[in-house]
Amino acid sequence: MWLQRTITLAPKPRGFHLIDDELISSIPELKNINIGLMHLLIKHTSASLTLNENADPTVRHDLERHFNHTVVEAAAFYRHTDEGDDDMPAHIKSSIIGVSHTIPITNGALNLGVWQGIYLCEHRNYGGSRQVVITVNGE
Repeated sequence: MWLQRTITLAPKPRGFHLIDDELISSIPELKNINIGLMHLLIKHTSASLTLNENADPTVRHDLERHFNHTVVEAAAFYRHTDEGDDDMPAHIKSSIIGVSHTIPITNGALNLGVWQGIYLCEHRNYGGSRQVVITVNGE
């Protein structure tokens, strides 16, 4: 079985946001798959997807602070500045973190680690809604 769906995530503030429930609820067919793969792609250049700690919200806070420290805003050497000081850093963060993931499906559920969750990494101050393409293959 193959399935592909594009979902739109509501706008979220800048930061790292758990989106597991939003993704899983958009694919009710997932419960019928014994073995397979789910591929996720965010269709944006200023946001990204990652897997990380799903229990302690301080991890999300620390990730945001780390990337803001590592990839500074308003650097004098940036040439791509038409959309504001957060624009070029958002592109850099998206390239570092990545825009896609493939996750195994086992017995009707995502086969993630006990403490793993899927994050939308919103790198813009006002990023707006975000589209994620979900492709599922399994039996």
